[in-house]
Amino acid sequence: MAVPPERTIITEPPAPMDVTVGESIVLTCQVSHDPSMEVAFVWSFNGHIIDLKKDAAHFERIGGGSVGDLMIRNIQLSHSGRYLCAVTTALENLLAMAEIIVRGPPEEVRVEHVSSTTSQLSWRPGSDNNSPIQIFTVQARTPFSVGWQAVSTVPEILNGQTYNATVVGLIPWVEYEFRVLAGNSIGIGEPSKASELLRTKASVPIVAPTNIQGGGGSRSELVVTWEPIPEELQSGGEFGYVVMLRPVGSATWTKERVPSVEASRFVYRNESVTPLSPFEVKVGVYNSEGEGALSTVSIIYSGEDEPQLAPRGTSAQSFSASEMEVSWTAIAWNRITGRVLGYEVLYWTDNSREPMIGKVRVHGNVTTKIIMGLKANTVYFASVRAYNTGGTGPSSPPVNVTTKKSPPSQPPANIAWKLTNSKLCLNWEHVKTMENESEVLGYKILYRQNRQSKTHVLETNNTSAELLVPFEEDYLIEIRTVSDGGDGSSSEEIRIPKMSSLSSRGVSVSEPGIHFLSVVIIAVHSTGIVNSRWTVTCQSCDLVLPEPNNNHYKLWRCGKLMRKSCDREQSKASTRWGDQTHLRNISILTDPAKGDLQMP
Repeated sequence: MAVPPERTIITEPPAPMDVTVGESIVLTCQVSHDPSMEVAFVWSFNGHIIDLKKDAAHFERIGGGSVGDLMIRNIQLSHSGRYLCAVTTALENLLAMAEIIVRGPPEEVRVEHVSSTTSQLSWRPGSDNNSPIQIFTVQARTPFSVGWQAVSTVPEILNGQTYNATVVGLIPWVEYEFRVLAGNSIGIGEPSKASELLRTKASVPIVAPTNIQGGGGSRSELVVTWEPIPEELQSGGEFGYVVMLRPVGSATWTKERVPSVEASRFVYRNESVTPLSPFEVKVGVYNSEGEGALSTVSIIYSGEDEPQLAPRGTSAQSFSASEMEVSWTAIAWNRITGRVLGYEVLYWTDNSREPMIGKVRVHGNVTTKIIMGLKANTVYFASVRAYNTGGTGPSSPPVNVTTKKSPPSQPPANIAWKLTNSKLCLNWEHVKTMENESEVLGYKILYRQNRQSKTHVLETNNTSAELLVPFEEDYLIEIRTVSDGGDGSSSEEIRIPKMSSLSSRGVSVSEPGIHFLSVVIIAVHSTGIVNSRWTVTCQSCDLVLPEPNNNHYKLWRCGKLMRKSCDREQSKASTRWGDQTHLRNISILTDPAKGDLQMP
């Protein structure tokens, strides 16, 4: 018995929509049907079959098989109406319909009248396509605004039957464009085209300058500054500023005009103005329509004379090879001798081509200044003078000082360390200085944990030191010299392994462990010690002795290998060698010609 075919059902019919001109939409039409039967979709609009080829600019069939959706692009007012999806198989015909309402924007927005702060507008509502307009919204744009902004109107609420309004709260002498948007229960539609560009009428400016300040300048001057008014608030052409001033206690105002849109500063000059005299000052605005608002009164002081006195008691002393300190006695000033805001230190060398190689200022009642970045062992001259807003005063008589010699250039060498529990003993050779270097006064030991940036410092006058440090981690240590000229060069950074690492290598941390960072080998002969000396410096104390080759061991360089002298072709030496695991005796042959150390 034959099985009847499965019935065709429209599972997703098109839905009614309320859209706006310019949008794109998709009308669905999807079915379930017997797979053995072909299905065809035909769309109609207001009773006419849609020609998808002829109307391809707006209509396109999308999907395939059991999907017959219709896309409408860039929808227009003419696309409002009823859309019918006809589904056809060999046995059935099905229909599904939906109505599309396309709302158009308001039309022909016109500016009927414009004043300095208002504008009267009118417009046509545009097509509502059976979706009644409930409200209109007016927007405006200027060269100074960020995009379109809603504006206030009279009446305040513009219902769907209102086709004109007065825009209020506009700014004088500014170009405006307007547009209108319509809204209904569904939402807000597309805006209308913008109106023509019109400028509001000019008026007297109502915004006064702010941030009135000033002061400084030269003798007989009063300097006034302000924040300029932006273009959109100038309210008209021929814009400028009005400065009004009078001495404190006077009843008469002096008025000056500043005919510049961009002005933010005015200097009043008059020989009758005494130094540091207080003035009452107001700044206003004007344009082609007249003078506008004035700022509140500010108190500004006139310019002052430069200081008349030079500092006394100037002295200088050297702090290091690159620093000196200059000191002086503060000036007890008054209005006659000139106000002192601070001091200026000048310095130069006795062979300077320029009269001055350096100048630094200190503010306030400071009476010392450290000058840095100087040359070592050099004579410097220094002088001090006071300054204020009027300029600088006379300089003090120059004083001179010689900077210290350079710090030692050689770092501490032949460093050895010994560890017992948490006690670390360090030893090193005394650093000998050159003739042009400062004498060594002591040493600094800088140490820190391997994973930390904080460095601890220990100072000593000896060539040995003891540190009590918890050795949960590796420590990094370096040693440098201390001298009058400053700190000298640092030794290479030494890594002290943590105690657990030493224990794992078989070194007892409860007993002293000797670790040589450098070894001196002196060649000896049957007749005694000869003039032959080698120094091996090892940063990590891990010395490498390769396998025998031709019955000799070659000692690799683990840092630097320096030969002092040798007057025998070959001489035998014996020394006691220490490494991180044990001590042993090694007999070493030196070969001056090869520059190597060998062991038989």
